[in-house]
Amino acid sequence: MLPSFSQVAALLVSGAAYAGLAYATPRENFGQLVGLFAAALLAYAWLLRSQLTWRWGLAAALVFRLVWLPATPALSDDVHRFRWDGLLVANGVNPFQFRPDEIIADGARTAIQDEQKRSQALPELQQLYRLLNSPHYYSVYPPVCQFVFGAAARAFPTSDVGFVGSLRVLILLAEAGVAWLLLALLAGLGGRPEQALRYLLHPLVIVELTGNLHFEGLVLGCLLLALWLLSRGRWITSAVALGLGVATKLLPLLALPLLVRRLGWRRFLGYAAICGGTLVLLFSPFLSVELFINISRSLNLYFRSFEFNASIYYLLRPVGIWLTSYNQIAIIGPALALLSALLGLVLAWRERRPGLATLPQALLLLLTVYFALATTVHPWYLTLLIGLSALSRFRYPLVWGGMAVLSYAAYQTTAYTENLLLVGLEYFVTLVVLVWELFRQPKGNHAPAENSDTIPTANSVVK
Repeated sequence: MLPSFSQVAALLVSGAAYAGLAYATPRENFGQLVGLFAAALLAYAWLLRSQLTWRWGLAAALVFRLVWLPATPALSDDVHRFRWDGLLVANGVNPFQFRPDEIIADGARTAIQDEQKRSQALPELQQLYRLLNSPHYYSVYPPVCQFVFGAAARAFPTSDVGFVGSLRVLILLAEAGVAWLLLALLAGLGGRPEQALRYLLHPLVIVELTGNLHFEGLVLGCLLLALWLLSRGRWITSAVALGLGVATKLLPLLALPLLVRRLGWRRFLGYAAICGGTLVLLFSPFLSVELFINISRSLNLYFRSFEFNASIYYLLRPVGIWLTSYNQIAIIGPALALLSALLGLVLAWRERRPGLATLPQALLLLLTVYFALATTVHPWYLTLLIGLSALSRFRYPLVWGGMAVLSYAAYQTTAYTENLLLVGLEYFVTLVVLVWELFRQPKGNHAPAENSDTIPTANSVVK
C-alpha cells in the first residue's frame, strides 16, 4: 500500500531535517539543532501514529541513514579519539597503554619503535591531538571497537573522510542486522512488524548512530542476536554473541543476572564461562599489566569524576555540597553504581515467571534503573532502550530519546555548562510517561505474556 499524502509530507520533512542536521548545523547552534530535531521528531510521531507500513518504513529508514553517508560528524567529536586509537592499533601500539599526552610529549618514540612508522604516523597524531576531548585519559573503548578503528586506520591512514566513511558503512551494516533481528523476534513474539519502526525511524537513533558514529547499534545487534539464538536453543553461540557485545561496550554485562533463572544455574554457568572466554580472547591482543591498571583508572574516573545529563545524581549533588561544601561525586557516584547493581539483582530475583519472551522488557527496565542512577547519560546511550522498547509494551524510551537532545544545550559555549532547567524538563516528562505506562492497562497484543518461556521459532521474518 502506498503511503498517504500526510505520510509523504512527514517523510519529506524528516529527510530535510536530517540533511540540515548533517550538513548545516554546528553543535554550538543549539536553537537550530533543537528546531530541526523537533521537526524530525514530530514527523516520526506522525509516521508511527498514521501506521506507516513496515516496508515503506524500512525504505525510509535506509534513505534517512544514507543522507549522512558523506557527512563529517558535527554533533560529536568522539570520532577524533576513534581515529587516534585506530592509528595506534594500525602501528602495533596498545591503545590502553599510553595516554595521548604521553605520546605527544615523547614524540611517540616509546610507543612506536619503528622509526619509519613513527615518522609517518606522528604528523597525523599531532594534528589529531589538538581535536581530542580527552587527551589526558586512557582509551575506554573495548577490543571490538579497537579492531574496527585499527582496520579503518590501516585502510585510510591519512584520510579523515575515508576513516569516517568506513565506520559509517559498518554501522549501517549493523543497523541492517538490527532491523532483521527485530522483525524476526517480533514475528516470533506475535508482534506487528511496524513495531520495529519505533527504533528504525527514531531521530535519536539516526542522528547518534549513523550520524555521530556511536557503536550502540552494534551493541544492540549483539544483544538481539544473543536473544534470537537463545530462542532457537543455541545457547553456546548466543553466549559468544553476548561476549561480542560486551567487548564492544561493557554495558551488556548487565544482562547476565537476568539469565540465571531463565537458563538454570548449570547452563547459566556454562553460558557465563563461554561469554567470559570470548571476552578474554578478544582482549588477548591487548593484555598487559597496564591494561588492568589503566582500565580500572578509566572506570574510576567515570564513576567518580564525570557528570553529564544525570537525574537522581543531580538531586543528590546539592545535598552533598550543603553537607560538606564541595561536590561529593567521588562518594555518590560509586554508591549509585552499587545501588543500581543491587537493584538489578533484585529485579532478576523477583521477576515473575521469567522467560525468554519477557527478557527484552526485563533488560529494558534494568537499563532504565542503571541510567536513572548514572552520573553520565549521553543521548546515544538511550538508543539501547529505544531498541528494546520495540519488543515490549513500553514507549517511554521513545519520549526520553526525544527529550535527550535538550542536553546539547551544554555545548553552546566552550565552558560546557549544563542548563539544569532543561535537564529537569527532560526527566520530568520522561518520568510522567513512565509512571503512566506502568499503571495503565496494556491494550492489544504488543507484548509477550509474562509466563512465556520461549520465543516461538519463525522460519521466515515476515511474509
